Amino acid sequence: MYPAAEPPAGRSHTGQLFFEYLLVVSLRKKRNKEDYEPHITYQFPKVRPREVMGRLQREEEEKCMKAAHLFCFPEGINWAPLTEYKSETFSFVLTEVDGSRRNGYCRRLLPAGRGARVPEAYCIISRAACFGLFSKIFDEVEKRRQISKAMIYPFMQSLREAPLPSPGNTVSISSFIPDAGTEIISLTRPAESWLEHVDFHTLFRCLNDEEVLMVFAATVTERRIIFISEELSTLSQVLHAVAALLYPFVWQHTFISIVPTVLIDVCAAPTPFLLGVQKNLLEQLTDHSDLMIVDLSPGAETKFITRMGDEESLLPAKLKEELLSRLSARKHHASTEELNRLVSEAFLSVFVQSVGHFSQHVRRSASSRRFHKKSFLKAVEHRSHLNFVKLFIQTQMFDLFIQEEEAQPNPNGTNTHSSLRSSNSRFQSELSGEPLERKAFLKGSSNTSMKLFSFSLWNLNEDSFD
Repeated sequence: MYPAAEPPAGRSHTGQLFFEYLLVVSLRKKRNKEDYEPHITYQFPKVRPREVMGRLQREEEEKCMKAAHLFCFPEGINWAPLTEYKSETFSFVLTEVDGSRRNGYCRRLLPAGRGARVPEAYCIISRAACFGLFSKIFDEVEKRRQISKAMIYPFMQSLREAPLPSPGNTVSISSFIPDAGTEIISLTRPAESWLEHVDFHTLFRCLNDEEVLMVFAATVTERRIIFISEELSTLSQVLHAVAALLYPFVWQHTFISIVPTVLIDVCAAPTPFLLGVQKNLLEQLTDHSDLMIVDLSPGAETKFITRMGDEESLLPAKLKEELLSRLSARKHHASTEELNRLVSEAFLSVFVQSVGHFSQHVRRSASSRRFHKKSFLKAVEHRSHLNFVKLFIQTQMFDLFIQEEEAQPNPNGTNTHSSLRSSNSRFQSELSGEPLERKAFLKGSSNTSMKLFSFSLWNLNEDSFD
């Protein structure tokens, strides 16, 4: 959701590592108890010696490892051995004390063996946010694991030595497999880096277009929203997709794609949030006031267990009609890239048509630039949009967007995000009646921090792991 720094022109890679750690997290029985607890059975590369790390850095590494326990097995300690288990892939985001973020990618599966056994998790910790790329890496890890666990680590060493490609570029990894010889694995990052952590397929598989619009309306007005599912992968993919609908604005509140059982009390917080909760915890959500709960389960009698009731009227009717028309144009077998582009452009058009004229009302006064709200509201072209615009400009996401625009000394200078530079030319001509407005809107958004407020490592304490 937040692209890496743009590499120098002409560079096909960022100079950034693919990943920091590969962890294997297994479950073991507590002594003299039936409960299980997660523990790290393998780590690559090994943690640096304590004496070469500062105190703060050492604390961050320790909390990162503990968070891997928590999020690889968010269900807690109640497990029973299984003979069958469908592997699943999901992700989480960790925020450190300095505001930097790490992404955790997990694939859970049954370890090799016979008879009933408990799952184990492979977890990759990386600064890069690219779910599709790491899903492909996990496919390779799982393929090698079926041969021998020892086959995984040469592949991960080759991956660690390779530079992370820039958006739109490919890196090739050479890897040897017995009886198959040397394989060349190509790993490509999407050109639009702000969408590389997103796949809209799951969102539109779980919800129809009208339901997605209701979720969007609640999200864009910064409400408290909980998504329910039995599958961790569904929660992870849907929450990241919903946050991506806000582009070029950014969700500024609590975001936890999979809430661990020990942190379920976060659902009672009075502030806005986007949370993913496993369905077996639904009965613990006793207070449904001022809350939207969305059931993503297949065959659910109703997708909205509870909601405020006004979501269908928040978006202007004309914008809703146009948005539904754009979404209906998607192809049934569209690729991830095709679907991502169509959906992101459709929702971007909502912001372009409603608040896209903002740049005309950020004016220089002496040595500073200021946003003039009154003139901005008066200039809303369609009066039917006004109620929505008045609601939206009260949100933190709009407020931060404007603050960062006001702080730009040279608003017409070079864009800072490669993803927005590449999108500028495409969006300028998308709507023939308003190319200049789209251009100004995206220029303004080019300096917006692409960040996602998420689970903080510094919210962890020792009790979280008991």
